[in-house]
Amino acid sequence: MQGSVWAVARKEVFQIVRDPFTMAVAIVMPIVMVLFFGFAIEFNMDKIPLAIYDGSKTAESRVLIDSFISSKYFIPKYVVSPMHATEALDGGRAKTALIIKPDFARYLIPTRQSQVQILIDGADNSSAASVVGYLGGVQKLAIAKEFPGADFKFPVEIHSRFLFNPELNSQWFVVPGLAAVIIAILSILLTALTVAREWENGSMELLLGTPVRPLEIIIGKLLPYAVMGIVSILFVFMMSKVVFQVPFRGNFLLYMFSALIFLCTYLAQGLLISVLTRSQQLSMQFAMLSGLLPSMLLSGFIFPTEHMPPFFYYFTMLLPARWFIKISRELFLQGSGLMQILPSLGMLCLLLLGMLTLATRKFKKDVEP
Repeated sequence: MQGSVWAVARKEVFQIVRDPFTMAVAIVMPIVMVLFFGFAIEFNMDKIPLAIYDGSKTAESRVLIDSFISSKYFIPKYVVSPMHATEALDGGRAKTALIIKPDFARYLIPTRQSQVQILIDGADNSSAASVVGYLGGVQKLAIAKEFPGADFKFPVEIHSRFLFNPELNSQWFVVPGLAAVIIAILSILLTALTVAREWENGSMELLLGTPVRPLEIIIGKLLPYAVMGIVSILFVFMMSKVVFQVPFRGNFLLYMFSALIFLCTYLAQGLLISVLTRSQQLSMQFAMLSGLLPSMLLSGFIFPTEHMPPFFYYFTMLLPARWFIKISRELFLQGSGLMQILPSLGMLCLLLLGMLTLATRKFKKDVEP
């Protein structure tokens, strides 16, 4: 069996080297995707346009406005009336509005409460959530400036501390998951074309005329792409450390072992697509449909799976990317050990076994469809 597998693998390597498209996908695409998504995806928002109406025009109202401006999250746009502030929101010229009433300073004493109105554009929920999150910090800054040394006591005092990612750096969150997305897309795309190309070129008949068994053909075809995938994983790992400065606190060998299981699962999925479609064009379409979209949108890469409706929450359990993204983030940021990632790793192994079994059974040792 070993000799047959190596013979098929060697033939596949020669085919990869002769195909510029495959080489470009394997080498150029990881570089572009890591740089593109790593720098482009940013969850922390700043430069939010803020419409300001200052009806008080006092030193106290200016302190409050300065607190918003000095936070560097907002870009001020002064308006002459509350109605103009609302119009700025309606026209998309502002994402939020600060309306300070004329009696603002009169009530601004420790024994009473003075109120201002904040209008937020709820159509853009990402901006709205960021503004709400920033308000607490702006309020504390304003109180510190207006009443230095004052000791305001609240019924419940909350001290927040963010573990593993204290600065809430988006890149620390995005880049470890990005490795899973890149591997998923590359693996499916590369292997989805391999068997389909054999059928279209007519070389499958020659391959089937040899004494090589279907399982040997599958393993032989997966091996070169597995090596290319491992190189891509190492490349993404180095980019994470060097370019994006993401800390890695876990065990490197455990990470690579998990990545290998994940890689083989998607290689098998790509091979299954290739076996079923027998057409490079169809294979590529199915590969993008089943690899790119679920990995980006349903795997927890951007949106938490815990907040999805029950059907989609359970559906995501069938996606290998969901489990590897969890493993990757735990190893990168939390420094988890084998016991912590074991449930996710077990699910990956089950999915790999199921996908390999399905691909092997569907691979017909027959030229007839």
